[in-house]
Formats: sequence, structure tokens, C-alpha cells
Amino acid sequence: MIRHATLAILASTALAAFSAAAADAPATPMNGMLVGPNQMTLYVFDRDIAGSGKSACNGGCATNWPPLMATSGAAPAGDWSVVQRDDGATQWAYKGRPLYYWSKDGKPGDTTGDGMLNNAWHVAKP
Repeated sequence: MIRHATLAILASTALAAFSAAAADAPATPMNGMLVGPNQMTLYVFDRDIAGSGKSACNGGCATNWPPLMATSGAAPAGDWSVVQRDDGATQWAYKGRPLYYWSKDGKPGDTTGDGMLNNAWHVAKP
């Protein structure tokens, strides 16, 4: 009986720790893709070099593909890192790849940006 109670406590502690970590993540998995806090689909760009710490989508590109911005003082954790943008702002990256929204997606679950620009844009996946 004590063993079962101990296992139940350990399981609930692990679940709470996982839930807290997930709550701190800048995006969450939903239906096999990453979504931002607003539940809108996130994308990655083939022209970004994973792990470079920079975004290749600036200026007009960022108007169409708004970055998933990081707040000042945002700290990398696990698969999440922060990249520097040309304008000095910071943006979240997942596994070294900067994340973006697509301005033409109208509602959560839309993936109209997938395959855009000669298949250079892709839905971000966990």
C-alpha cells in the first residue's frame, strides 16, 4: 500500500514539473505542430541556419511572417533558444530554428503558409 502511495506521489510530482515546464515554454504542441500563445500555427524558414542565432527574415519578410518575439531577459531552456534580429529585438527559436507566424492565417489551426515561397516555409513541428 505504501509503495502504491509513493508511486502515485512521484507520478503527480513529475506531472506537475512537466506542466510547469510546458507552461513556461513560448509555444506548445497542438495537433502535431507548434502553436504560439494565441494558438496560431508557427512556421520555420529554410533560409534560417539552425543554431546560427540569427533570423534571415527581416524587414518586409517579417511583415508577412511575424516572428514569435521573446521578451527582454528571456532565457534559453531545453530545446528553446533566443535569437537576435537585425533590429536588435529577440525572437524564440525551437531546436535552433527561429519561429514565425504567417500573416495570412486567419484562425487557430490554419496552415496556409506551409509550402510558401517555393516550399521554403514549413509548419513547425515538435
